[in-house]
Amino acid sequence: EVQLQASGGGLVQAGGSLRLSCAASGITFDDYVIGWFRQPPGKGRERVSLISSNDGRTYYADSVKDRFTISSDAKNTVYLQMNSLKPEDTAVYYCAAREGLLYSGGDFDYWGQGTLVTVSS
Repeated sequence: EVQLQASGGGLVQAGGSLRLSCAASGITFDDYVIGWFRQPPGKGRERVSLISSNDGRTYYADSVKDRFTISSDAKNTVYLQMNSLKPEDTAVYYCAAREGLLYSGGDFDYWGQGTLVTVSS
């Protein structure tokens, strides 16, 4: 059974930092792309960042480039380090997984529960 467990959300002031974690089980980590998505209040879900654990390639949405960093470790956990947070980063953050390479496309088949990030101004 594939499980993705997201954690690390919370309340932070603008300019602050948070680190989200996504612990994956039931998958061969190197065969998957792990992504972070977010859904702001009243808005649709958007892609934030992706990582291909096999080759370390990453993707960032323009809105988070140079502020967020995605990484993975040998324990099947993916992190999203979020610095210089802004009120518009407020959202429920989800991690998800799909097989393949970073730019091979395809739907994310597995989703974790969300973790709420609230950035106060």
